[in-house]
Amino acid sequence: MAVQISPSILSADFARLADEAKAVEGADWLHVDVMDNHFVPNLTLGVPVVESLSRATDTPLDCHLMIEDPDRWAPQYVEAGASSVTFHVEAAAAPVRLAREIRAKGARASMALKPATPIEPYEDLLPELDMLLIMTVEPGFGGQAFLDIMLPKIRRTRELIAKHGLELWLQVDGGVAESTIERCAEAGADVFVAGSAVYSQPDPAAAVRALRAKAETATASAAWACGH
Repeated sequence: MAVQISPSILSADFARLADEAKAVEGADWLHVDVMDNHFVPNLTLGVPVVESLSRATDTPLDCHLMIEDPDRWAPQYVEAGASSVTFHVEAAAAPVRLAREIRAKGARASMALKPATPIEPYEDLLPELDMLLIMTVEPGFGGQAFLDIMLPKIRRTRELIAKHGLELWLQVDGGVAESTIERCAEAGADVFVAGSAVYSQPDPAAAVRALRAKAETATASAAWACGH
């Protein structure tokens, strides 16, 4: 599986989003954190900003909805230009139906799990998804420290993906930096969201390349990647 880097604009300058998107044009995705101040204790942006951003960059948008009632709102983000839409299973009333609706509208469907949410109860849902996101911090704010206790969960999820023979991307989000990305890759992640580790650097594009290199090196020697 190819390593993918998705810089999070949560750590970017919101007054210069078009320029900030261009600064990471070598990235695979642009991660857009949507928060409603209900599901998580922060308020960020919504559909109009996603629409504008989709016109300002050729990098596909990876929208992470940390909101209540994603069943209602998620399809609107596909219509706004998102190429991948992630909803939280803790907030979704009908996750299978929602994933199918996102896919039917032409985007990749992704489901996120908070740190305390186990993967095992959702094993049967995996074939309905294009990506699974494991939060490696509590969702809500950027710049938090990586939670090492999530590494076994990443490993278990990768094992379930292999068990079912799925081409499912495994994304991690929270505290991903040069000091932590190798552990995530070794455990089984192949899509990496990085906010402050990219946008706090003088050259965000160089930061993306450095993260990719570390993740690729770790993946090459990871037991789970053998045979892929």
